[in-house]
Amino acid sequence: MKFQTPVFIKEASEEPINLAATPYFHNDRGRPRYLAKPPRGAKLIQAAPTDPQVALGNEYVVSQVKGVKKTPPYGIETQLGFAADHVAYAPMWATRDVAAAFGITLVEPGDAVKIESPVPKLSQIEYEYGVFAGHWSPYQGTGNTLLSVVCTDLEHHDFPHVFASIDPHLPLVTSVGRYWPRLSKIRLADLWVPRGSALYIPPKPPMPQAECIDLHNNRNSARACWGNIHQESLVTDTLLQAKGGFFYWYWNARETIHTPPFPND
Repeated sequence: MKFQTPVFIKEASEEPINLAATPYFHNDRGRPRYLAKPPRGAKLIQAAPTDPQVALGNEYVVSQVKGVKKTPPYGIETQLGFAADHVAYAPMWATRDVAAAFGITLVEPGDAVKIESPVPKLSQIEYEYGVFAGHWSPYQGTGNTLLSVVCTDLEHHDFPHVFASIDPHLPLVTSVGRYWPRLSKIRLADLWVPRGSALYIPPKPPMPQAECIDLHNNRNSARACWGNIHQESLVTDTLLQAKGGFFYWYWNARETIHTPPFPND
């Protein structure tokens, strides 16, 4: 019997974005637009500041930095050890305050925000993410095998992201973390982005003296599809540097637990 191959990650379209000419992201009734200035009637919001004193999500002790590995020309991998028997990501609806706790700005329909970027030429790409996209580990020598578990796999980089929740049926899920290296602790969560909203993640270059490091990963974008026998993938728009980006990855091999928010959260 031949079964249909599930979607992993599929690129549907790509549009070049020149932030030097169009630095404003406008959430136009759920659709992402990049403009020279905020359109009339838009609510111009400020990007969320980083406050290291804010701590949301499930907290874990980082028992050790197991290793740092350079992977030129792509980036640097840092393996963290967690003092925990299990690692669960706190499921949270992405409100303005919840997103800000991880250095992220929630951009709701009608909002506009100015995008900061040292890289002027980026791409807006429409992706289709499948439920198994997060079940791949680039760190553990398993090649392109889809695994039965999902490890902690988070990143930051010096170009911005916009993750737009454009699927007509399901919310978008973005895994996030806030890591305090000197305190040896990390907070982990899944942000569930309501349909029609978007997340703006500003450039986050390495800052060795920073009190905290804000991290993210969007391979679990289709987490909301779990338990849905009629939909195993969803579509999302992402602003990113498609070529030549340099990444800082933080990972832990322990199996992670991801659950949906309670209905009244």
